[in-house]
Amino acid sequence: MELKQLFKASAIATALVLAGCGGDINISEGDIDNSVTNTTNNNGSDSDGGDSGSDSGSTDTTVGESSTFLSGEVSEAFGQDVEVRVLTGTLTADDADDQGVITLTNDTVWALEGPVFVGNDKADSVTLEIEEGTIIFGRTGADYLVVARDSKIEAEGTASSPIIMTSFNDVVGDEVGAGQWGGVVILGNATSTKCPQDGSDCALQVEGAEEGAVFGGTDDTDNSGILKYVVVKYAGFEIAPDNELNGITFGGVGSGTEVDYVQVHSNADDGVEFFGGAVNAKHLVLTSNQDDSVDWDNGYKGKLQYVYVQHASDNSDANRGIEGDGDGGDGLEFSQPMVANMTVVGNTFDTADADSEGLLLRDQTGAYLMNFLITGPEGMGECLEMDTDETVQANLSDGDLTMTYSVISCAEPFNTPEGAVNLETWFTEQDGNQLIAFEDRANLGLNIDGSLTSESPLLTAGGDASTLLDTFFEANTFVGAVGETDWRQGWAFGFGGGTIELAQSASGCPTGTTSITPVDGETTTCEISGTITSDLTLTEGNLYALSGAVFVGGDKENSAILTVEPGVTVYGASGNDYLVVSRDSEINANGTASSPITFTSRDHVTGGLEAGSAGQWGGMIILGNGESTKCPQDGSECSLQVEGAQEGAVFGGTDNTDSSGTLRYVRVMHGGFEIAPDNELNGITFGGVGSGTTVEYVQVHKNADDGVEFFGGAVNVKYLTLTGIQDDSVDWDNGFEGKLQFVLVKHADDNSDANRAIEGDGDGGDGTAFSNPMVANMTVIGNTFDTADADSEGILLRDQTNAQLYNIIVTGPAGMGECFEADLSDGDTTLLANMDGTNATQLTLESSVLACEENINNSGDFDQEAWFTAQTGNTLLDNTATVVNGIYTVNDTVATDVSTIDSFFSSVDFIGAVKDADNDWTAGWTVGLE
Repeated sequence: MELKQLFKASAIATALVLAGCGGDINISEGDIDNSVTNTTNNNGSDSDGGDSGSDSGSTDTTVGESSTFLSGEVSEAFGQDVEVRVLTGTLTADDADDQGVITLTNDTVWALEGPVFVGNDKADSVTLEIEEGTIIFGRTGADYLVVARDSKIEAEGTASSPIIMTSFNDVVGDEVGAGQWGGVVILGNATSTKCPQDGSDCALQVEGAEEGAVFGGTDDTDNSGILKYVVVKYAGFEIAPDNELNGITFGGVGSGTEVDYVQVHSNADDGVEFFGGAVNAKHLVLTSNQDDSVDWDNGYKGKLQYVYVQHASDNSDANRGIEGDGDGGDGLEFSQPMVANMTVVGNTFDTADADSEGLLLRDQTGAYLMNFLITGPEGMGECLEMDTDETVQANLSDGDLTMTYSVISCAEPFNTPEGAVNLETWFTEQDGNQLIAFEDRANLGLNIDGSLTSESPLLTAGGDASTLLDTFFEANTFVGAVGETDWRQGWAFGFGGGTIELAQSASGCPTGTTSITPVDGETTTCEISGTITSDLTLTEGNLYALSGAVFVGGDKENSAILTVEPGVTVYGASGNDYLVVSRDSEINANGTASSPITFTSRDHVTGGLEAGSAGQWGGMIILGNGESTKCPQDGSECSLQVEGAQEGAVFGGTDNTDSSGTLRYVRVMHGGFEIAPDNELNGITFGGVGSGTTVEYVQVHKNADDGVEFFGGAVNVKYLTLTGIQDDSVDWDNGFEGKLQFVLVKHADDNSDANRAIEGDGDGGDGTAFSNPMVANMTVIGNTFDTADADSEGILLRDQTNAQLYNIIVTGPAGMGECFEADLSDGDTTLLANMDGTNATQLTLESSVLACEENINNSGDFDQEAWFTAQTGNTLLDNTATVVNGIYTVNDTVATDVSTIDSFFSSVDFIGAVKDADNDWTAGWTVGLE
C-alpha cells in the first residue's frame, strides 16, 4: 500500500472508532484525557467479551490501543483523520497472527509508551513486521523499542516510502531536537568478548535499556531480521552517565541480519553502536549526531560499506565519526571490523569534553579500513587518532589495523601521542593513501552535500574492496561514501526524503503549500506563496505554482531550506511570479540527467514546450553574503537591493565563500520580466552568491532578459547552457570574481531577439576594485538578429572589468554582429589599463578562435585586433564550419590546460564548450539544441 493513498478521508472515516470506552493510559504527566479504544486483549479476544476468536480467520489481532488524545493531536496537525495506536509493554505471541507475526500497518501511526519489547529474552518470540511508509514515534526518552533475542524485526521500507521512527514533535510539526525519544535496540545471540570464552551461557545487560535487555551468545550468524530504508530521527537519551540510548543499538547481532539504507539523524548519543556480534551494514547515513556516529566494541567483527557521516552544519554538538574499541575481554580477542567507502565531514564544535573529530581507535581494536575520505573545516579536531593501548599499537605494526586507498584533508590530520606509532608515517606508507594539504582541499572535488563532483579525482582513486577485503563488499573505484550515483537521494532526511509523509493534505500537497485545481486537469497541483520560514520539500509527482513573489526565508532571519526533488516542475503564470532565496537561506535543487528539475511558465506546463515563450513568468533570484564593489569597502554591513525583485530582496556582505545551496540539473525556461527600464528579472540572478554554492548542469532557455547575471560574489559554475536568450546570456558586474567552465551559448535558431553572449563590467565601486572572473571553454553561436537597439554579438567588456578567458569559440552566420569588443569609447581607464598591461593583472584571451563576419569592433584608439592576435594560441577566421559542427568543436586549436591555472577547472584538450558527441554533457536533459 503506497503512503500517498493511506490517509484519504473516505477510507479513514470508516476505519476509525475514537469513542472513549476504555481506561486511561499514562502517556504523559499532567491531567490529560488519554481515553482509548481497546481492540484486543493480550489473547486477541474482543475487549467487550464477545467471541473469543477460535476461528483464526475471524480473530482481530490488531495490536496496541487506539488513543483518542494522540489521534486528535495528530489529526489536528494534518487536517485529516489519523488513528494513533499506542504500543506498551512486551509484544508476544498473544498479539501475533497464527504465524507469530505482529504487523504495524502504514494506515496507522504508532506510538511507543515506555520500553516496548518484541518478545521476551529467548521466550515468547515473535516477528515485528513494519510496512513500508509506516511512522512510529516516541514522546520521551523513556520510550524506546527493544527486539529481544530470538525475536525479529522485519522493517523493510522502500526508497519512495521509508519507515520513519521519530519524535512526537516531528510528527505534529513542533520544534525538533536530539533526545526527544529513546531509540531502537536490537539484541542477538552473537559473540562478545565480555561473554564467557568457554561457550557457556551469556546474557550481557545492554546499555540504555531497562534491566533484562540482554544479549550475547555463540552464533555470529544469528538473524534478528531486516532494517531496510529506515530513518531514525531525534532519539537518544542518557539514563545515567555512560549508560545511554543510541539511535540504533546492535547488541550481539549476527550476520544473518540485513541492514541496508538506514539513517540516524540528530541523535543525542551515538548514531549506531555495535556491541560485539558480526552484523553487516551497507548504505548508512549518520547526520548531526551529538556523540560518535559509529561506535564499536565488545569484539565487533562486522563489515560496513557506504557510510556517510556529516556533523551538524550549524557547528553544534558532535564528536567522532568513528570511535572503535574492544572494551573488555580476556586481552587476546579484540574488535576487528572491515569498513569500506566512508566519508566523514566534521564541523567546528569544540568544548572541554568533546569536539568534532574523524576517527579514534582505542583499546583492544583492530580494523581493516579502505576508501575513507575524512575532512572538515578549519577548527575541526584531528582527523585520525589511535590510543596508546598496547593492542592497538601492536595492531598498527603487525597488519591487524590497516587503512588503504584513503584521503585525509584536515587542518589537524593526526594526533600521535608521545611514544606511539607515528600516524602520518603509518598512513602515507600504506597503499593508495593521500594526505592532501588543508589549503588544497578544494581539489577533492567535494560538493557541499558530501557527494563528489563529476570531475573529482576521487572517483577513480579508490581500491576494490571486493577483492582486497571481502566478497561482502561491492566493487567500485571511488573514495568516500558517495560516488557517481547518490544513493542517499529520495529516502534520507536532508536528501529529499525522510520527512513525515503524513504532512500532506488530502490532495498530496506538502504542508506549507496549498492544493489548487490541477493545472493540467489531472496532476496534483500545489500553490506556494509568501515567505517560506521553515524547511520545505517539493516532492516529486506534483506540480508547484508560484503565486507572486515567493521568498525562501527572510533576509538573514527565519532562514529555511527549500529542497526540490528530482523531476519536480515549478511554474509561474505571470511576471509577478518569481522565486527569491534570501541571505542565510538555501535552495537544494538536486536533479539528475534523467530527472532534471524544471522552473518554467504555466503555458509550457499546459501546452508543451512550443507553447512556452520568453517573459511568461519571472525567474529565480539567489541572494548571498558575498562581496560587491557597491558595498562599503571598510567591511561594514552591506544590504544592496537586487534588481527585478520587490523591496527588501537584498544581497551583499564580506563572505565570498558563502553557500546558498545547490543547483544541479536545473532548467529555467520562459522567464524574464521588465519591472521598469533597467530593472528586469533574469533567468537566474546571483546577488552576492559565494563559492560555497554548487552550480552545475544548469540551463536557461528563452528568457526575456539576461540568462544569468552575477552581481558581485564569487559563485562558480560548470556545465551551463544558455539558449534563445533575448538579452545578454551571461552578464557580470559589481566586482564578480567567480569561475565558469563549459558554457554553451546558442542564440535563437529563428534569428529572433538576441544580444551579447557576455556583457561584463564592474558597475560601480571605488574606482580601484573591478570584476575579475575566469572563463574557460565557452562556445558562442550567434544569429542574425539586428535592430537599432540590440543585435546578436559575442563578447562585450565594459567599464571596470577584468577577465581571464581561455579556450573560447565565438562564431555565427553572416549578419551577426561583432565577435568581440572592449568598449573603450567612453574612456574607461580601468578596462584600458587591464588590456594594455598597465595593471598587474591583465585582461587575457588565449587559445581562442573568433570566426565572424566582423570579428572585432575596434572602439576607441587601442588596437584590439593586434591585442587579440598577439596573445597565445589565438586565431581569426570567417567561417563557422571551420570551428563547430552543430555545438561540437571541430577546430584543432591547442587548448590551454586551465587545471594548471586554478584547481576549480577540469583539464581539457579542446577549445569550446562541448568536445564531441561522445562527450556531450548537454545530452538528455537540455532543450532547444536539436
